[in-house]
Parts: sequence; structure tokens; C-alpha cells
Amino acid sequence: MKVLVLNCGSSSIKYQLLNMADEPELLAKGLLERIGLPDSELTHQPKNKEKFKWTKSISNHDEGIDWILKTLVNKEYGVISSLNEISAVGHRVAHGGEHFTQSALITDFTKKEIEACIELAPLHNPANLKGILAIEKLLPGVPMVAVFDTSFHQTMPPEAYMYALPYEYYEKYKIRRYGFHGTSHKYVAQKACKILNKDFNSVNIITCHLGNGASIAAIKKGKSIDTSMGFTPVEGLIMGTRVGDIDAGILLYLLDKEKLDCNGLNNVINKKSGVLGISGISMDMRDLHNAMEQGNKRAELALKMYAYRVKKYIGAYAAALGGVDIIIFTGGIGENDYKIREWSCEGLEFLGVKFDKNKNTGIKGKDIVISTDDSKVIVMAVTTNEELVIATDTVNIINSVQVKN
Repeated sequence: MKVLVLNCGSSSIKYQLLNMADEPELLAKGLLERIGLPDSELTHQPKNKEKFKWTKSISNHDEGIDWILKTLVNKEYGVISSLNEISAVGHRVAHGGEHFTQSALITDFTKKEIEACIELAPLHNPANLKGILAIEKLLPGVPMVAVFDTSFHQTMPPEAYMYALPYEYYEKYKIRRYGFHGTSHKYVAQKACKILNKDFNSVNIITCHLGNGASIAAIKKGKSIDTSMGFTPVEGLIMGTRVGDIDAGILLYLLDKEKLDCNGLNNVINKKSGVLGISGISMDMRDLHNAMEQGNKRAELALKMYAYRVKKYIGAYAAALGGVDIIIFTGGIGENDYKIREWSCEGLEFLGVKFDKNKNTGIKGKDIVISTDDSKVIVMAVTTNEELVIATDTVNIINSVQVKN
């Protein structure tokens, strides 16, 4: 079964085409950027070939997905001879609210529920829905599955997901912690257990998904019991441009002092804060490391603050779990920034962590244990693959529906 995986953003579409045989095979992947602008760019990477890049005007998601589909069947750089070879499409959907505790076959009901969550994820769900509607037009009759960023965290208990606001706001507006990156957290936790030959449902795991967006999850015997992102992806860790945890009173203070409206404040906490706001240089950690080496104190401060926040959450979640067996670093930063991994684990010896600097130093993009052999807590770097999870869920759900029918 060949599965097309789509991750539609407001002005971009990431895609992968996978052959989901006994051993999944990536046939092609790519990224379409700058939708709605005259110089939209498509980067396409077929298996065992060089990357191809094109630029042309793409005004909407329908046109963008049509371009991607035509690219996949192109005689020169395509990887399939006909669109009929695509058996199913899996969509990443940011928010499933309280309704979806797992991935779901896309039906009229599913689409209505995704639309109902637009208020909760106004930047993401509309684009996700556009991708679904585009595929309905371009590949009519091909089954689709929605894989939700929030679903893995629906096992959190009320004491973890509720906010200390008047309860009526939860009843009226469903204001609560939802969490995100659930697909990645679940995938790397299960992958680590396979590598270590441990039962996923018998161990306590802290997963640190560190990238431009970042979150940490506490996984107790196979279930998420807490996570750092909340009602929106702004809460929790310091991120590339997002503020993370902050005293809410500061926001009220800034509204007054800077004469901001809601849009202005939203721009500050989502686009001007994080390591970019602290350093004044970049949201790219590589730039900050280079600047720190040249003596830039604000770059050093941004990096140290980032790692300190990660360490605080690890400590908090170890307490929430009643002890931790495995700590995992993943995502673009977690997999590649060995200094952030090292700083995040400094001082955790009291938990049973014995960090191995020699194993850790220089490691990028590998699945590897970076704690000592006698460490009570195993620390790992594990590469994530959210697209593979989406494709796997898509196959499983479609197969289960076919069995029922």
C-alpha cells in the first residue's frame, strides 16, 4: 500500500510518499513553500536521486497539492506511474480537541469536528482542513485518515490538564491543557523501548521534543500523563520565537506600557520572543552557538536559559511520574545539539542520571544511548519520524475499517 502523507501549514505543504510494505520505504519527500505568493517554491526529493527545485505562482492549497501530485507521476523525477497507485492519504491535524483520543478515518463527521477546533488552533486547523478538501477533489474516493497532534495527550488526568481559572471557562470554551507533538512523543518513546528491548507499557519515560517548537511529555506506562504545551503551543519550554511559560501579569503590564492590542501582544509572544528575543540574533541554535563562541553574552544567555527550562521540566515530570526510567531527546535540536543535551542533564545525578559526555559529544541524528552503562536512568538521543507514524496509523485504520466491512 502506497500512502501519501500531508502536513499542510498556512503557506506550506510538507509531504512524503511511502510504500508501507513489511519494511516501510520512503519513495519521495518534499516541501512546497510560500503558497499565495508569486515565487512559491517546491523542493522535491525522489528516492536515490538529487533534489529538484522549481519556482512558480501557487495561489492556494488546491493548486499546491495538484502540483505535488503531478510531480509524483512525472516521467523524469516522479516515483509512481499513476495516481491510482496512491491507496490512501494521511493528514497531520494539529488539534482534535477532546473528541479524538486516536487517529480517525476522515468522514463528514471528522471534518466537522476538525472545523469545530479551528477556534482552538486558528493557525493550523484551517490549513489542515484545506489539505483534506483538496485531496477530496483531486483524488476522489481515496480513503483519508487524520492523525492528531493532541490525541496522545488525551490520557492526561484532570489535575494535569485543568487550569486554575473559573470552571465555567472550561465548560463554555473548553479551556484546558491539550498538548501537542503527540505523534513524535509516542513514536520516539516506542522506538526507544524497541531499541532497549523494554516493554513500553511498563516503564516511565520523559520525552523532550526540542525544535523551533518544543515540548516535553511525561509518559507513565504507555500513557501521557502531562506535557509542557498547553491550550496553545505557546506554553512550556522556551522556543525559537515563542515565549513559553510566563507570568500572566507581565502580559497585562505590556498591554499597558507598550500600548499593544491583542494582535500586537500575540506577535510578541509567538514571533518575537524565545531565543530570538533573548539573543537578538537568531532563532537558529547553530547561530547562537557560533555567537557564544565569539563571546556574545546574550547568545550564551539564550542557550543556557533554554537548557535550564528543559532541566526544570525533566525534574518536575520525574516527580509526577514517581521516578523515571528513560529520558529521550528528539527533534531538530534534541537530535543534533549535543551541548543542549549535556546542559539539560547537568545536576540530574540525584535522579539516577549518569551522563556520558564522551558518548554524547558530536552526536547528530543518531539513535544512541548517551548515559553511562551503570546509569540508573537511561538517557538517549532518538530520531523522530512523524510522517512514518501518520502513514502507519493510516494503514492500520483503513485495514480495520475494511475488516469490519
